Amino acid sequence: MDRGREIMKGHVRKWAQAAGRYRRWIAIGIAAMFLLAIAGVGLWVRSLDIGKLADPLLAPTQLMDRNGEPVSELSSSKIDPVPLDRIPVALRQAIVAVEDKRFYDHAGVDGFGIVRALFRNAKEGGVSEGGSTITQQLAKNLFLSQERTLSRKLKEAAYALKIEWTYDKDRILETYLNQIYFGEGQWGVQQAALTYFGKDVDKLSLAECAMLAALPKAPTHYSPFRDKEKALERRNLVLDLMAGEGYIGEQERAEAKASPIVVTQRRDDGLRGRYGSYVDQAIEEAIRQYGFTERQLLAGGLRIYTELDPKVQDAVETTYKNDKLFPASAQDRIVQSGAVIVDPYTGGVRGIVGGRGERVFRGFNRATQLKRQPGSTFKPLMVYAPALEKGYRPDSKLYDGPLDINGYRPTDWDRRYRGEVTMREAVIRSWNVPAVWLLNEIGLGTGKAFVAKLGIPLAAGDDNLGLALGGMQEGVSPLQMAQAYGAFPNLGVMMPAHTIVKVTTADGRVLAEHRAAPVQAMEPSAAFAMTGLLLDAVREGTASNGALDRPTAGKTGTTELPETAEFAGVPDGAKDAWFVGYTPELVGAVWIGYDQTDRGHYLSTSGGYNPALVFREMMSLALKDVPVSAFKQPTDAGKSVPGKAKDDDRRKTPPGQAKKKEEDDKGKQDEKEEKKGKGKEKGRNEGKEDEGDD
Repeated sequence: MDRGREIMKGHVRKWAQAAGRYRRWIAIGIAAMFLLAIAGVGLWVRSLDIGKLADPLLAPTQLMDRNGEPVSELSSSKIDPVPLDRIPVALRQAIVAVEDKRFYDHAGVDGFGIVRALFRNAKEGGVSEGGSTITQQLAKNLFLSQERTLSRKLKEAAYALKIEWTYDKDRILETYLNQIYFGEGQWGVQQAALTYFGKDVDKLSLAECAMLAALPKAPTHYSPFRDKEKALERRNLVLDLMAGEGYIGEQERAEAKASPIVVTQRRDDGLRGRYGSYVDQAIEEAIRQYGFTERQLLAGGLRIYTELDPKVQDAVETTYKNDKLFPASAQDRIVQSGAVIVDPYTGGVRGIVGGRGERVFRGFNRATQLKRQPGSTFKPLMVYAPALEKGYRPDSKLYDGPLDINGYRPTDWDRRYRGEVTMREAVIRSWNVPAVWLLNEIGLGTGKAFVAKLGIPLAAGDDNLGLALGGMQEGVSPLQMAQAYGAFPNLGVMMPAHTIVKVTTADGRVLAEHRAAPVQAMEPSAAFAMTGLLLDAVREGTASNGALDRPTAGKTGTTELPETAEFAGVPDGAKDAWFVGYTPELVGAVWIGYDQTDRGHYLSTSGGYNPALVFREMMSLALKDVPVSAFKQPTDAGKSVPGKAKDDDRRKTPPGQAKKKEEDDKGKQDEKEEKKGKGKEKGRNEGKEDEGDD
């Protein structure tokens, strides 16, 4: 028994000794692999070429028209390097405080910063903080793409290590400050100082240094040219961080915070060529939709292929140089306007003008960024097209009499009621009451669902029948209206509006490409019937000033001044004037108004006059020498052509006190909002007594 036990113990000892040897060899093997990996990484890092750091090249980006021809070039201003001893200590400290407070402690990659960023991002449920050091940012900007992938982050870290092995901290900071992007087409602190403050970098105050340091994180978002409130908030955060790091005292911080942001005029907008408004929109689309950065677009040497048609763009720009087409401006402020022309069959934007007067690079584009109530131009989208879709016809009878729907009492400019009118008459004369009555009949939800299919955004508070007259909480842009109207000539198919076809590298590699996403918003017969109604509006109604020498359909819109004490006693004025129309070839939308409407700045025109004249002029020039064609017809077109429809059972005239037929999920209408008459129309008729609001 003992003998067997001894034998067993011997075997166990041998096994233990063997296992120990194996463990040692395994440990040695793992250590060797680890050392080899480190050596491999080291060799890889040392092999990286960082020569560009000493002499960076900024390659311009070309913008191509729809024929593939270059029409404009985007480029930054030159880099104007300055030595570190000319850069104020306050600016260096501000950059370190806000971008990389452990800059002088790490070797290019900050483990503490990464852990801190991961913890904060997990706590806030999103990417609110990055872990990149100043050296990593420099590496990313000079050597890598902006994609967010693990491989890119590893390369970024490797380049950062190589930079730190090659240069000292002062050289790295100097290079960073001379090459980082500060917005407005400017790289480097010297050009940024000249652009924002009109002085050399070594003349900047503490407050100005903090403002520049606030910009690299999001140059456009925090630009004092664009939003002084956001810029001030960000600048003051930088001052707080500087104080927290001990770079400035409490008195210095307080004095700098009390200093207003005073900027000079911009020196360079980064555009070399033509068509500024179109270029602005293409840049915005590339950033918003495809994820490019402004730096990539201004210095990446890209090729942006667009839907721009030089003939159409020239037509719009030529039109906007003719001041006689626009209302007279106040002495201290110009009447503004924005217009866009779109191909309804592709959604391609052919021409854009974002405003009148001096253009600002990537400034406010009224053709694409405007948010204003569209007035009666909204009626076809919100009311008449969805009604046609539900079976109403151009000759269906609509009620035109006193209405009181949960306190909402729409009226027309002349306070007259006609008892019963056809849909065709209501559209031609742009009468309000029949439109509100019809929206109530088909249901508010039906109208809202319909405009959503056309790409029109509605706010949470858009839940009242004033939508029939364009009474939106936030409003729309000319681009959104042109996109929506494009579904009518395209037989119910909405093509999302876009400027970009594709973006490539200089050697042709495709980085981004537009993918068509058509939406069948309505039946072809309903779209064709709507076109017939809008043709009549141009032939004999409120839209007659927009008529071209070819089939033209269109609608006017005018929104009245707010019913506030400020405008009490103003006899005849409007806030916004619109015209949206189309031919078989193109769709155009025009808005006219002041950027800020007040008692001294309002319109004395309507959508049926100046906007219609602008539309007619720009479309005539755009379509010059283009053969006249007819609108596309659906196979069942005869069922919906105006004048051919028979009376149907939708002719019942409701009592004067109508009840809302469709209760929304929200319940009762907001009585207060409806009494305000949001979207109630202006009521101008340009000399035609029987017309409605335009």
